[in-house]
Amino acid sequence: MVENRFSCGMEAALDLIAGKWKLLILYHLASGPQRFGALRRLVGSVSEKIMSEQLKGLVFDGLVRRIDYQTVPPRVEYELTALGRDFCESFAAVCDWGTRNMARVSAIAAAREQPASAPSTR
Repeated sequence: MVENRFSCGMEAALDLIAGKWKLLILYHLASGPQRFGALRRLVGSVSEKIMSEQLKGLVFDGLVRRIDYQTVPPRVEYELTALGRDFCESFAAVCDWGTRNMARVSAIAAAREQPASAPSTR
């Protein structure tokens, strides 16, 4: 029997999706299978190496399935597994929250990037 290594469900979920790009990869795969290049363009400014590493992790963890069509030229697609679809369905509320609050979150992110103002000498 495998010992439970997590103290709560959030800890278990975060263990699988830790990484800057994994949530975006899962989000874009929720609309259907994607080839590597198309998925990378959808995700944004991620390097090919990091994208490959993140996908390998998601495949290893059982959230994503890699489909190799064994053709020349090579054709490989990625799609969500049942576990990945289940996760994406549960994460939809967070996505909706982000959409509703996008302007406010953008302002917060912009403020975070501004250099700290000089301390007052009064």
